[in-house]
Amino acid sequence: MTLAVNGGDLQRLRRLNALTVVAALRADGPMPLTQLAERTELARATVKQAARDLIEQGWVAEMEPSGGAKGRPARRYRFCAEAGRVLGLDIGAHKVLAAVADLDGNVLHLAREPVTPELSRQERLAAVDRVVDACLTGSGTADAEVWAAVAGSTGYIDLDGRIVLSRAIRDWSGTPLADHLSARLPCPVLVENDSRLAALAEHRRGAAQQVRNLVYLHIGRRAGAAVILDGVPLRGSSGAAGEIGVHPLFNLATSSDLLQAGVPAITSGLAPEEVAAAVFDAARRGEPESVTAVLRYVKVLALATAAMTLTVDPELVVLGGGFSRAADVLMGPLRAELETICLRTPVLCGSALGEECVAVGAVCYAVDHLNSMLFNPSH
Repeated sequence: MTLAVNGGDLQRLRRLNALTVVAALRADGPMPLTQLAERTELARATVKQAARDLIEQGWVAEMEPSGGAKGRPARRYRFCAEAGRVLGLDIGAHKVLAAVADLDGNVLHLAREPVTPELSRQERLAAVDRVVDACLTGSGTADAEVWAAVAGSTGYIDLDGRIVLSRAIRDWSGTPLADHLSARLPCPVLVENDSRLAALAEHRRGAAQQVRNLVYLHIGRRAGAAVILDGVPLRGSSGAAGEIGVHPLFNLATSSDLLQAGVPAITSGLAPEEVAAAVFDAARRGEPESVTAVLRYVKVLALATAAMTLTVDPELVVLGGGFSRAADVLMGPLRAELETICLRTPVLCGSALGEECVAVGAVCYAVDHLNSMLFNPSH
């Protein structure tokens, strides 16, 4: 995972040159030697030596020359994203989902297991271990090949990876999740709030790829939010940024109950996880009671959304979480409410990544961590 360094100024310079070459290949993709020298502003001979060192260590590979060009085709080099793996986890109230990806963040394999909010802490951690094992085995990945792991979970998570407070999962508050995963995996382990990771996923690979500033609304049977500023997830001084869902003024914690009130003919006899979908479907058909229930819910959602929008002035608000499947029903009323409150109403859109959003965000976060710690020449 680290470049060999034997000491001395020459070795340090060669390491710096190699990292510069790696950074260029990761940023701009495969390129020939001459272009790589121009991109890195290093001498061609220096780049050639760095490429030779990186090939020996398995970080760079030489590609077959592309055909069609006149004269002798130039050799091209690429970063070996297959040299290592990252692991992303989504640990929620109703499922545990794991993703193994290469060093470019391309997901190679997924594994999941349904769980319930009522599980004990030890039962949930055992499920996490099973899903990790299944994902690594299914992808043919050895433990030693995992260079970084990131877990996303509901709740307020401190900077040490401990679940400080979780209202959605029984017996989860106080769980030292980073410590548990570190005992299982021989690599750096980071733990982050699931909404924040979902926002990062939408920014990197989903609906917000061309946006620098966004608010992500994690709406469903529970509610949360996250902020991306200048392309970076906002954590705050203790990891509590975006936890607007716990504030009693906004009533987000119980806002989904508003969808059931007043529409007993539609929701009677349904399981809790089926209620919202039934109300949204009825609202699509224009049934008055369901339309009214959706409007009640949207008014509560709009108040919290406006508070965040007025604070950070995002270009985009992404509707994610379980209710994102009803974005077509929610966006019109939500936009209308925001227009009465906000100085500038942001663009609204639905999630593009669905239920894999948190795991994909965890993979992106792991790749960012490796970029910072291993592949950054200025580090």
